Amino acid sequence: MAMMGGGFGPQMMRSLRRDSAVTRERLTPGTVRRIVRYARPFSRHIVAFLGLVVVGAVIVVANPLLMKAIIDDGIIPKKTGVVVALALVIAGLAIADAALTLLQRWFSSRIGEGLIYNLRTEVFDHVQRMPVAFFMRTQTGALVSRLNSDVIGAQRALTSTLSSVVANVVMLVLVLGAMLVLSWQITVVALVMLPVFVFPAKWVGRKMSGLTREQMELDAEMSSMMTERFNVAGAMVAKLYGRPEEEAAVFGGRAGRVRDVGVTVGMYGTVFRVALGLVAALATALVYGMGGVLAIGDVFEFGTLVALTTLLLRLYGPLTSLSNVHVDVMTALVSFDRVFEVLDLKPMVAERPGAEPIPDGPASIEFDDVRFGYPAASEVSLASLEAVARPDAGGGQDVLRGVGFTARPGEMIALVGPSGAGKTTITSLVSRLYDVNEGAVRINGLDVRDATLESLRDTVGVVMQDAHLFHDTIGANIGYARPDATEEEIWDALGAAQIADLVRGLPEGLETVVGDRGYRLSGGEKQRLALARLLLKAPRVVVLDEATAHLDSESEVAVQQALKIALAGRTSLVIAHRLSTIRDADQILVVQDGRIVERGRHEELLAQGAVYAELYRTQFSEAA
Repeated sequence: MAMMGGGFGPQMMRSLRRDSAVTRERLTPGTVRRIVRYARPFSRHIVAFLGLVVVGAVIVVANPLLMKAIIDDGIIPKKTGVVVALALVIAGLAIADAALTLLQRWFSSRIGEGLIYNLRTEVFDHVQRMPVAFFMRTQTGALVSRLNSDVIGAQRALTSTLSSVVANVVMLVLVLGAMLVLSWQITVVALVMLPVFVFPAKWVGRKMSGLTREQMELDAEMSSMMTERFNVAGAMVAKLYGRPEEEAAVFGGRAGRVRDVGVTVGMYGTVFRVALGLVAALATALVYGMGGVLAIGDVFEFGTLVALTTLLLRLYGPLTSLSNVHVDVMTALVSFDRVFEVLDLKPMVAERPGAEPIPDGPASIEFDDVRFGYPAASEVSLASLEAVARPDAGGGQDVLRGVGFTARPGEMIALVGPSGAGKTTITSLVSRLYDVNEGAVRINGLDVRDATLESLRDTVGVVMQDAHLFHDTIGANIGYARPDATEEEIWDALGAAQIADLVRGLPEGLETVVGDRGYRLSGGEKQRLALARLLLKAPRVVVLDEATAHLDSESEVAVQQALKIALAGRTSLVIAHRLSTIRDADQILVVQDGRIVERGRHEELLAQGAVYAELYRTQFSEAA
């Protein structure tokens, strides 16, 4: 309540630091209606909160009037009982004010934190359902900002901004009313001096909003630089190729600019507060001078003069805050709008109504005349979430052109061909990271677009070329495939992946933290842990995307042994970098320019002397 009483509190300074350019942004139609829908679950709390704000504003205005009564009706007439009674009333109001402040904080926290929770969980759940193409284009920092800065900005709309507007309006009406009743002459003088308060506030507000925007941009640049340099991969590159002195100089330059801007912002704020304090003191002096003359002339009593002077300080604060209220309101609305922008981006891959689980039994895979082109940026992402947003001219161009083949239960199908031919795209369609444009991909006769996402995830397991591990323990990384798995089942999976002995030899065993993206482990160890995760999941279809491409000979032998166990009895699609690893495949598909140009077993394709034979001869001549 002190903010309301003094008038020049942190809420007003925060308002001046807001970016005034936000008022020029165009809101999406229906934004306010959606905000009301999100606020509806907290309607009772909001009503109670605003009621407390109004009562608090009344108490702030009541205190000067009680001081008037003490002076005019108690002290001057020398009525001790009146003085004691009114003093007790003021004390009671002080206690009530303290209780109101606590209650306001409780309601504000319930509303604000509840809204943050609802928005954050909804946005997180929605983003989790977005296609892989969304994450390929989106800048992670910008996306995280939507769940932090923008959600908190939206929360302020229902707490600090709303309460500040209501409190200031109520206080302004009550103060002006009280002052007009006490002395219309003093009230007119106070209003005449209003521009001396408002114009400096607007000027400083423009200056501070520009500096604050620059400060935020510089902070973002520093954060981006630190994120890139402190990431394990970035730190390695910086150490191997970087120039520490130049890196430090660049960072120091940016940090120095942040320092200079911070000093400037601090000085502007101080000058503003000093100037307003000076003007308030001059206004008080004027009121005391003019009011003193009127009091001496018996136009009004001495207590009225004291009350008017106190009320004057309650007048300029709300007026100055309300002069920038449009910036506060638009800032909150734009924050909501930016959150809604993410929620309105529909996932391209979603479960259809009436979806069915994939039929039980050994799995078959069928590609039926599949055509596919990657979506344009506008279909999967938002320009505001990309570091560099440019029109994607390649969107919609066919990457696969009439691909058709069948993998019977238990068969291993190998995909070979030059880079960019479409091999990874084919495997991505099996796990439904994307949907086909034409044709169909079926598992056990069911189009994957008609299958439940849960059954599809249970059926298909994937091991990528660069196995990703979370910054967590080995046990947590393996158990991610099946959270209900027992420790014994995790050890069985590690044993099948040929890495149980290594994990047992670690001081902390399953509780060993693997580090950011698993960088504490070698490439072969990461691949075997990824295979253990796959084996724990026990899928019926296995997709291997060049799982041994960058391993040394010793690691490759261990991974190949684990692969034999992983593929046993399962239908598999294998993208092979080393052709020697797929000699025993039931069928080899040679992919070129988005088409299958050859198919058959290893010996058959060598005998044809075409693309596969050329790839095979080239690879072994290079090895020799």
